[in-house]
Amino acid sequence: METGKVTLVSAGPGDLDLLTLRAAKALASADVVLLDDLVNPEIVTLAPQARVIRVGKRGGCRSTPQAFIERLMQRYARRGLHVVRVKGGDALLFGRAGEELAALRRAGVSVEIVNGISSAFAAAAGLGMSLTHRDHCQGVTFVTAHLRDHSEPDWRALAATGMTLAIYMGMSRIDTLCATLGTALSNETPAAVVQWAGSAHERRVTGTLGNIATLARAAGLGSPAIILVGGAIGEAAAFGIDLAQASSDALRRSA
Repeated sequence: METGKVTLVSAGPGDLDLLTLRAAKALASADVVLLDDLVNPEIVTLAPQARVIRVGKRGGCRSTPQAFIERLMQRYARRGLHVVRVKGGDALLFGRAGEELAALRRAGVSVEIVNGISSAFAAAAGLGMSLTHRDHCQGVTFVTAHLRDHSEPDWRALAATGMTLAIYMGMSRIDTLCATLGTALSNETPAAVVQWAGSAHERRVTGTLGNIATLARAAGLGSPAIILVGGAIGEAAAFGIDLAQASSDALRRSA
């Protein structure tokens, strides 16, 4: 029997309009789709002939074991099927793609990758700002607030780089991470939180490192969300009067 293949498809931050043409083509040819929780469920309409298996993985929730997902991909590919593993955002950024690529290659299964838009980029677009505005920084750092051993990154070292920080999976630790960053950065450093970036449900607040945790909590923002910190985020105010008003309203409600 001819061996099938696996395609790791990046579904982007939510809006199906942000899918690449390559992603749409892969879905259209899929026999089996393994679907993450944070992916727009309407994406299955682009895979009309596929069997859809939901394999959600979310922090703090009951999740499908990673080893089971890897076995599923191998099993169906060995039957000669085209397996499309759909991940939110970009598959190569905090999506455990490294583990899945290694497992598939060890098993001799052909695998390809389709890139997509990560939520940090969608968050910046919603705020109307550049993550790498040259008046404020020399680059951007993408970092997860949760290391594999459940410890935290060295926030002081990250703050010292002068980069825009795009922090993933940080809402459960936003108070402590902001406080630690505040030991190396001014509490007036611009910051923002964007929930469900790039989707129809997007919500966002802007403020400073000193008050963004309070603002986000007052606005009822939670996971999934991106936390952005750095001088470049201050540019959002020039284009987002509504953002400033939303932040002001949230802070007043929290008082």
